Amino acid sequence: MITAGLRRAIGADDPQLRPGPAPGSYTSSLPFRLNPADPRPAAEGLAARLAGELWIATAEVTGPGFVTVTVTHATLARLAIRIAHAGPACATSDALAGHTVAPPRSALPISGVADWPQARAALAAELTVRLATAAGAVIDPERAQVPAPPPPSRGPVAEAVAYAGPDAVRFALARMPPGGRAPEAAVIARHVLANPAYAVRYAHAAAAAVLRWAAALGTRPAGFTPRLLAEPGELALLDALSWLPERVAVAARRGRPDEFAGYLAELAARTIDTMSTSSFRKIQDISSERLWLADAARTGLAAGLGLLGIEAPSRL
Repeated sequence: MITAGLRRAIGADDPQLRPGPAPGSYTSSLPFRLNPADPRPAAEGLAARLAGELWIATAEVTGPGFVTVTVTHATLARLAIRIAHAGPACATSDALAGHTVAPPRSALPISGVADWPQARAALAAELTVRLATAAGAVIDPERAQVPAPPPPSRGPVAEAVAYAGPDAVRFALARMPPGGRAPEAAVIARHVLANPAYAVRYAHAAAAAVLRWAAALGTRPAGFTPRLLAEPGELALLDALSWLPERVAVAARRGRPDEFAGYLAELAARTIDTMSTSSFRKIQDISSERLWLADAARTGLAAGLGLLGIEAPSRL
């Protein structure tokens, strides 16, 4: 959301963004791409142009030619409402508009792939297309891939799916980098927060539980006062959510869905930390603003898991 707005304001398909020094701040290295020998003039011009945006608090040149932008607190806080209202579209953007991608191979259950490297490659190809289309690319039917071979009936992946479940295996595979170590079924099946394959789904369930318990008490998200979302953990969660569409686009552009799965694991950790604070555990006293934030976290995690083809459970 915010990163997509920054990309449009900067006027580049890839604004080369990375996290800034504080929640709601973003650093662009685009001037180095525009003029590697002397990036500072380009950085100064970009900073001056961005400083004129009402939703940007500061835009300044940092280091030898970076541009660091900090959005207003209200802009960061209102992300809670924007994401909740957007639903699954909160993960979409037009970052790859004008690009085409090959259709994914015919649907193939990961349990039907012979070994872990093959399963990882097949899933990475599928997820890259999913992420790219969410970022605005279109599927070109003329670039159809060769159909996948018939699935084998047995193998280590099939055994892991039988033991840990398809969603746990799918997330572990999605998070596996090229040439990475094969997941261990006994590890990815564990219902502990140290296991990202479980923690991401647990985080969604934790945010959904806050909303469910509040609704049982007759409390629902209503008015919204941005200044009431100001706790460090709340700002860190909002900051993590602000990267959702950008992380989708970057992972698609690089053909690295494992980077997006890693981002979801970080977002889950922020969500779990925030939903565990007393401000969210005391449901009878919870503010409307925090209900909006819980809804945004639930929505963002559901959108991300949906892009990976994984169920987002409301209860675990």
